[in-house]
Amino acid sequence: MKVAVTGCCHGALDKMYETIELMEQRHGHPRPDLVLCTGDFQAVRDTADLQCMAVPPKYREMGGFAQYYSGEKKAPVLTIFIGGNHEASNHLQELPYGGWVAPNIYYLGYAGVVKYRGVRIGGISGIFKSHDYRRGHFESPPYNQSTLRSVYHVRSIEVFKLKQLKQPMDIFMSHDWPRGIYHYGDKKLLLKKKSFFRQEVEDNTLGSPAASELLQHLKPAYWFSAHLHVKFAAVMQHEAESNEQEPRATKFLALDKCLPQRDFLQIVEIEHNPSAPDSLEYDPEWIAVLKATNDLISVSPNLWNMPENNGLHAKWDYSVTEEDIKAVVEEANNDLQIPQNFSATSSNGNRSQPRAAPVHRINPQTTEFCAQFGLVDINDRIQQVREEIMAQRGDKEEEEEEEEVDSTGEASDYNTDVSGLTASVNPDEIILDDEGSGEEDPGDSSDQQSDATSTYSELRRLPSSMTVSSDDGVDSASTDLGLLSSGNQEEEQNASSKPLKRASLEKEEEKSGEKKIKRRNQAIYASQEEDEVE
Repeated sequence: MKVAVTGCCHGALDKMYETIELMEQRHGHPRPDLVLCTGDFQAVRDTADLQCMAVPPKYREMGGFAQYYSGEKKAPVLTIFIGGNHEASNHLQELPYGGWVAPNIYYLGYAGVVKYRGVRIGGISGIFKSHDYRRGHFESPPYNQSTLRSVYHVRSIEVFKLKQLKQPMDIFMSHDWPRGIYHYGDKKLLLKKKSFFRQEVEDNTLGSPAASELLQHLKPAYWFSAHLHVKFAAVMQHEAESNEQEPRATKFLALDKCLPQRDFLQIVEIEHNPSAPDSLEYDPEWIAVLKATNDLISVSPNLWNMPENNGLHAKWDYSVTEEDIKAVVEEANNDLQIPQNFSATSSNGNRSQPRAAPVHRINPQTTEFCAQFGLVDINDRIQQVREEIMAQRGDKEEEEEEEEVDSTGEASDYNTDVSGLTASVNPDEIILDDEGSGEEDPGDSSDQQSDATSTYSELRRLPSSMTVSSDDGVDSASTDLGLLSSGNQEEEQNASSKPLKRASLEKEEEKSGEKKIKRRNQAIYASQEEDEVE
C-alpha cells in the first residue's frame, strides 16, 4: 500500500492534504492509503489549547485543525500521528493510550501500536530530556512554565513497555531522531545542510538515546522521524540474532517541516496483507503489554527506575505469552477494530476568545478503552491525586494562601499561574532554549529542495558509539518540577517558573568582532518567511 509520510505539520493540515491531492492531479500518483505524521501536529481546537502549546506567543496561531475537529472538514485520508514538542499538550493528554482527535485522524498516545491492513505501526510521542525521563506523567493543565515543557518529554515507562514487544514491527515513528542514526546516511550532506549540527554529531549527542535503544530492540523495517527540519535517509543493518536466518535492516527517513519548496512529504510503498481488514485495529500484543505493566503506572514527579534484572526487583520481564495475546483477543470478542467513537470534549467555539482558560479533562474515549481492557485511566488518577491534595490543604489553608499572594505578590507552592504564556513575554528572552527544536541555521543558504527520490545509504554495522549506557537516559540532576507534600509520594504540585534566559546576539558580536550562530537548541520556532533566532 502507499503511505504518505510527513515531517512536522505545525497545524498546516490543509497544505498537507492539498499537496497530496496535487501529486494525484499533476503527476498521476494514486491517492495514498494512509498518512503518517511524525510530530508537531498541533491539534489546536481553541484558544485554551494555544496556551498549552510551547511556542513563543507570536507563533500561537489556530492553524487549520479546528475545522477538522468541528466537522466542517474531514481528513480525506486516514491519518495517524505522534506528538512532538510543539503540541496542544492539554488536548493530547486526554488520550494517553491514543484515540481519535477528529474523524479519520488518530493519535497514537504517549506510546502505541496499531495495525492497518496487516501493517504493524508503532510510535512514541514527545522528545527526550534526561531530567524528566524517570518521572511519572504527573502534569495537568493549566501548566506552569516548567510543566508546559515537561509534559511532552518522553518517559522511561513508555520505552519500557515498547521493549516488551517481541513480534516484528513494520513501521515505527519518533519525533526526535534515534541518537547515532547519522552514522548510517550521508553525514557530509547533512552537515552541509545543517552545519550547526557538527559538534553534536562529532560528540555523538545529536538525537535521543531512548529512541536509539528502541531502534536496537524493535528493529522495524521503517523508522520515520522529524524534529530537525531536514530530509535525511539512512539504512541501519542490525546484527543477527541467534534465531534469525538473516539480519534485519531498518530504513530510516526524516523529513522537513510543511512549507513550500521543502521536503516535508514522501510516498513510501509498504507491503501489506491484501486479506487484512481495511480499518484501523488494536494490536493484541501491545494491549497485553499494557495490561501486564498496568501496575507500573505512576503520576508522581518523583524519579524512579523501571524494573530490571539487578537483584532489586522480584519481576523485571513484562513481555507477554501467546496465551496472554489470545486472552486479549477473546476479551475483545475477536473484534480488534478500533471503534469510531470520536466525541468532542471542547465546545470548539472560542477560537477567537483571547483568554480562554485551559482545563483538565477526562476523555470518554480513554474511559471506554480503560474499561474494556481493565487499565488505569492516567487522567483519572491525576484527578484523584489533585483532589487528595486539595483535601489535605483544606479550604481554610487555601484561603490563607490566596490572601498571602494578594498581599505579597508571591505565588504559593501550588502555583498554577499561566501569565507567562501570554503575549507579555519579552521577545528578546529565550523561553524554550532548553529544547532541541531543530530549527534552521539563520545563515544557512543551502536548505534547498533535495531530490525527492534520494536513495538510502550503504548498509553499515552498528558502531560501539551508539551503545546506550544505563546512565545515558537518566540524569541525576533533575529540574525542580514540584515537591511532594510530606508523607504522600503521589501528590502533584506545579513547579515554580524557571527564570527566563537572555540570549543577546549583539553582545556576542561586539565581543568577538564577528557574527556568531546560536546553538541549534537555542533556535526556537521558524516562520515560513524567516528562520530566526529568538
